[in-house]
Amino acid sequence: DADASEVDGALDRMGLRGRLADAPIARCSAGQRRRTALACLVVRRAELWLLDEPHAALDAAARDQLDEIIRAAAASGATVLVASHELERTMALATRHVEVRGGQIVELHDG
Repeated sequence: DADASEVDGALDRMGLRGRLADAPIARCSAGQRRRTALACLVVRRAELWLLDEPHAALDAAARDQLDEIIRAAAASGATVLVASHELERTMALATRHVEVRGGQIVELHDG
């Protein structure tokens, strides 16, 4: 289980500590909710991350921060699966890339 300092650290990394740390989730914006969910993954040290359009509703700084967090999770051994329409961004993060069009795999790249 995570201790308070780990939770605070994850909230800091996602820009949520301070004014938003105690806010009811229902009062948070879509981007703040997304960052809260990502902070939970960080704190739990999840072995599997399934992310659907993870950059949606995030500002530019939060998107870059998310990329760093995804890289760190993968480097620590987590499996990270990202479904996204942002091909260039996700390809820069990926060690394996599968492109699907019309329900069919059209490209598969390793490394």
